[in-house]
Amino acid sequence: MNFNTLNVLEVVNLSAKINNIPILNGVNLTLKAGEIHAIMGPNGSGKSTFSKVISGHPSYTITEGDILWKGESILHLSPEKRARLGIFLAFQYPIEIPGVNNIDFLRLAYNTRKREKKLPELDPLSFLELATQKLKLIDMDPSFLSRSVNEGFSGGEKKRNEILQMALLDTDLAILDETDSGLDIDALKTVATGILQIKLPEAALILITHYQRLLNYIKPDFVHIMEKGKIIKTGDISLAQQLEKEGYTDIK
Repeated sequence: MNFNTLNVLEVVNLSAKINNIPILNGVNLTLKAGEIHAIMGPNGSGKSTFSKVISGHPSYTITEGDILWKGESILHLSPEKRARLGIFLAFQYPIEIPGVNNIDFLRLAYNTRKREKKLPELDPLSFLELATQKLKLIDMDPSFLSRSVNEGFSGGEKKRNEILQMALLDTDLAILDETDSGLDIDALKTVATGILQIKLPEAALILITHYQRLLNYIKPDFVHIMEKGKIIKTGDISLAQQLEKEGYTDIK
């Protein structure tokens, strides 16, 4: 399943705090191209913080360790630069951006990524055609392209819009922070199927979730249990199944 021997992402003994409160306490994680990793854990275990620190959120201070992207440290890089390199974060709670047209926002992000890769950009009509094709994969109505980003969207529509961004940006690493939260069974299946169709074979994927139900559709290569800001146990899909039956206390 690996497409090369170079690690896409290597997190080394990573510790971080916010407002002088330690959140991450020595996280170690390595992803190779094509791998799917699931991170599970109780509320407050540091899962969402981990995703934000990887993407460069400025509110967090890294106190120890390193984040290596294809062998090079990215601690000094802004969130924008990390995104242009191919790191994508789908938020647990996507924000609304009133007054910013969704199709314009998506095309700007798409062309910015293409410029980083020194590839041709798309004009508005060509991009609309591409975006419309991607919409079909996640069962999203084309009318959402003409609306403001996430404004008035339901929870499920916001999550679909995040996956649409992932589809258009051809990410090397996608971090999906509780994409399954707030979705009913039908919406979950649609979004999960769309993710599998959209994900490039060589792209790495991190799924942050509380529940096994997402993993019924997207089978991870590795499942990690996080607690108190560090990964305490790693296994395969059977670990998630065990967690569903026994809970975190018995797992530990």
